[in-house]
Amino acid sequence: MLVGFLAVPLVKLGRVLDQTRDAIHEASEGMTPILEETAETLRETNKQLARVDAITGNVAEVTGNVSALVALFAASVGGPLIKLAGFSAAVRAAFRAASPGVPSAGKRSPRRDTKATH
Repeated sequence: MLVGFLAVPLVKLGRVLDQTRDAIHEASEGMTPILEETAETLRETNKQLARVDAITGNVAEVTGNVSALVALFAASVGGPLIKLAGFSAAVRAAFRAASPGVPSAGKRSPRRDTKATH
């Protein structure tokens, strides 16, 4: 009787363990394709990141080249343009000083009073 009393829970426990084993087996079969797809996605992502890294490097190189070109342009053209602007201002001032009736840059014409006196 005691053996029969203990056999029923052991049989039920065996069924529970069998169902647990089957559930684990099904879960592992379902996980394998998901893991394979994830691994493939990661490989493709790494390829794209390598391409982005190469593009970023090229952009950095182009930016450096443009910066050097702007600095070269400013050094070679900027100085003469400033000198030319100074020269043209001096020539303009000389013409103003030489022309009668044209006020020079430092002198102002007399201001007229615009208020009417009653």
